[in-house]
Amino acid sequence: MSILVLAEHDGKQLKISTAQAVAAAALWQQPIDLLVYGNQVEQIARGAAQLSGVGRVLVAQADHLQFPLVEDVQDLIVSIAREYKVIVSAHSVLGKSVIPGVAARLDAAPITDVIDIQLEPGVAPVYVRPEYAGNIFTHIQNPQAQQIISVRATAFRPVSNGGVAEILTVAVPQSRNISQWLSEDINVSERPDLSSARVVIAGGRSLGENFDSLLNPVAERLDAAIGATRACVDAGFAPNDLQVGQTGTVIAPDLYIAVGISGAMQHIAGIKDSKVIVAINNDPDAPIFKYADYGVIADLFTALPELQHALQQ
Repeated sequence: MSILVLAEHDGKQLKISTAQAVAAAALWQQPIDLLVYGNQVEQIARGAAQLSGVGRVLVAQADHLQFPLVEDVQDLIVSIAREYKVIVSAHSVLGKSVIPGVAARLDAAPITDVIDIQLEPGVAPVYVRPEYAGNIFTHIQNPQAQQIISVRATAFRPVSNGGVAEILTVAVPQSRNISQWLSEDINVSERPDLSSARVVIAGGRSLGENFDSLLNPVAERLDAAIGATRACVDAGFAPNDLQVGQTGTVIAPDLYIAVGISGAMQHIAGIKDSKVIVAINNDPDAPIFKYADYGVIADLFTALPELQHALQQ
């Protein structure tokens, strides 16, 4: 039995979610192939070959994969999927788009957003996934011959480098031209990526028009990524890509600072794996204090400038 893991990259290097997906796949203790696709991805493939536990890196290159479309990625995966008993992807935007279609075409049941995998000899795998904003955890046993899953990357510690995987080239199916890539707008930031940052400071709707002016100085001092609640995004105070929570980005930083965030369940579901949670809120009954390691009951418009001043010392 062998396992296929779908790599994710930004065109220059692998995303950390790839190393976390490999960690999940390694639980089977079987040979792992890592699929890297795109155009001119030789450097990325060399980096992928260094991941511990990866036996082979499969490189799929084509002009139409320069900006991968969901149907083209699905065609590629399906073309080699019969060789694998397990297919693993990170539960990312791409994984959410690709995995269900692949599973449908392979007549398999996809299990998504997996946070734990329980394996015993001679017994079908059991997958644990959160439901109802993390209020309950479902255990799903899948007896099918082929397992297709997406894993919540933050639930698995990324594998380290040190591998020496073989790099192979695989054939790429022709594009069916179902859809067409037009353009993309990328916000360039010197701050860490929200999904992998060690420190994240996030604000709620109560920051209003002061969202940037209050959070940016503290984030600069802490080398932190900035996040926002869904309410803050919906109100137009922060862009969509900053949304943290079950319907946004799920994170697990070493330090999470919640500013003016009451603690809706969908938000808690996206941050509860943080190692340390600090909450700043003037409402002592705010639900987020139930999950915070440290709570500061204070007016955020006073507390944040004071925090910034303290960090400057």
